[in-house]
Amino acid sequence: MIPSRPARSVRGMALVAALALFLPAAALAQGAKATSAVDLAHRADALQPGQWVWAPQIAPKGPVTVYVDLSRQLATVYRNGVRIGVSTVSSGKDGYETPTGVFTILQKDADHRSNKYNSAPMPYQQRLTWDGVALHAGGLPGYPESHGCVHLPMGFAKALFAVTPMGGTVIVAGTAGQGATMTEAAGVLGPKPDAPDHRPLAPDEDFRWTPEVSPTGPLTIIASRTDGRAIVLRNGKEIGRARVTLPVTDFQTHVLTYAGKAPDGEDRWIYVGVPGHAGEDGKLLDAKVMAQAVMPAAFEADVRAILVQGATILVTQDPVLPEETGKSMTVMTSEAP
Repeated sequence: MIPSRPARSVRGMALVAALALFLPAAALAQGAKATSAVDLAHRADALQPGQWVWAPQIAPKGPVTVYVDLSRQLATVYRNGVRIGVSTVSSGKDGYETPTGVFTILQKDADHRSNKYNSAPMPYQQRLTWDGVALHAGGLPGYPESHGCVHLPMGFAKALFAVTPMGGTVIVAGTAGQGATMTEAAGVLGPKPDAPDHRPLAPDEDFRWTPEVSPTGPLTIIASRTDGRAIVLRNGKEIGRARVTLPVTDFQTHVLTYAGKAPDGEDRWIYVGVPGHAGEDGKLLDAKVMAQAVMPAAFEADVRAILVQGATILVTQDPVLPEETGKSMTVMTSEAP
């Protein structure tokens, strides 16, 4: 007989039992399911690094938009304009800053490995640029520490991967390391010096329309109050621009997603409740507000003809004309190198 064996066995079983009690609590702390929009909001306000909350039943169907706030190191998922999930993130560290702008999901790979960093695993990868920026599961120390990607908790990355379509819209805004000081989604547009130069409208040219430049792909419309321009991009390429006058009911940034036509044939645009506009979640754009936007009739007809569910409008006070500001829009192309 070896009397020490039972003692070790008892101690081992006690350790296993203790771990069994501890692990469910830890797992619960990492990710939580909310039962309502109010519950989600309450849980989202208390997230710690590595934690997330998910409530897809709040908006079961509709186009999905992901909003990454670098200032607060949070990612928020909207479906049909309604917030269905919030997660802490870790973005690019100094020297590897995550670019801001409007992106489309170019590639999805649940078992991806890095082409740049020794085949490092990037579970549930959703590529935003062909030079290496993506959403994927990764480390979450509570501060920016990636090489440019947006790290997500594993469970959240998996859930997000399941609901986003190829070509879906991802908006990245803010500045890592700086607290959010504005009550709007500012900074959605930023400089990208190596972006292609877009020919400005001639003095006698009200609009330009070249859909053949990019015949298919996700649609993004950027409208600037400052410049009085609407710029249409498909698959990240400019296919049209026009002189526009936007209503001046406010000077904040708004994001809207196209939800299809109403029974009366009118286009339906739904507000995305980005930070500072949470009360707009899922609200329809008032047709009276839309009617106040003035643009060439032919341009409006051309845009309406190519609208597809999930198309995004970004209304901003920021200038977007590179020929006047010397800065180009941070809207990434989906064309592989």
